[in-house]
Amino acid sequence: DPEAAAAQAAEDVAASRRFAERIKRESTRLGRLVSELLELSRLQGAERLPDPEPVSVDAVIAEALDRARTNAAAKHIELVSVGTRGLTVFGNDSQFATALGNLVENAVAYSHEHSAVVVSALAEGDRIDISVSDQGIGIGPGDLDRVFERFYRADQARSRSTGGTGLGLAIVKHIATNHGGRVDVRSRLGGGSTFTLRLPARPPEAMLPLPASFEIDPTPVGGVGTPTLNPANPAVHPAEPVIPAAED
Repeated sequence: DPEAAAAQAAEDVAASRRFAERIKRESTRLGRLVSELLELSRLQGAERLPDPEPVSVDAVIAEALDRARTNAAAKHIELVSVGTRGLTVFGNDSQFATALGNLVENAVAYSHEHSAVVVSALAEGDRIDISVSDQGIGIGPGDLDRVFERFYRADQARSRSTGGTGLGLAIVKHIATNHGGRVDVRSRLGGGSTFTLRLPARPPEAMLPLPASFEIDPTPVGGVGTPTLNPANPAVHPAEPVIPAAED
């Protein structure tokens, strides 16, 4: 009850501070919600990028990891970048940074303490796959095909405590679509998640169409060229289905 909380805060200095902190957190969350609603509205009304430009994958990964470093440090989460260096995607650097940043922040928010978040990049034909894997709480089969919906959150109580708006993954999906790509998810409840952005490595006129049946190579994070994560709580499960983001 906000009125009761305000009355208590007026009589108790400690309660007053807690109330002020709560107002600050809610103001921050609402500000972020408005910003993300505007961003999502803009993305939904946009056509495919008119003038895609070459964007350094290394630079965007570095920016995304740097953006998440403070929150990761608070939970003793190691941020790891692996895979092929020097890759380039064709698109918009700001949108690409937003999409990957959302995935990394999401991975940190839902990861267990003292775990790792791994970002990997790999060239796959005329596309680049950028994956974000965590060792967190995972996603149940009943929620997998809905995680890219606006405002949908599998764990309402936990997502509230992380300050999430429920729009981050919807924004990722629309950015991927506007780039002529897609985003997929592989997860298991209690066993971590892997989100993969697939973006064009060539100008649109040089691209081959993406087959409807195209799926992620189910190589675990502990595969060749990547660090081995805790085998008791792997981040990727090859037996789990790949769920592409559905179109609106």
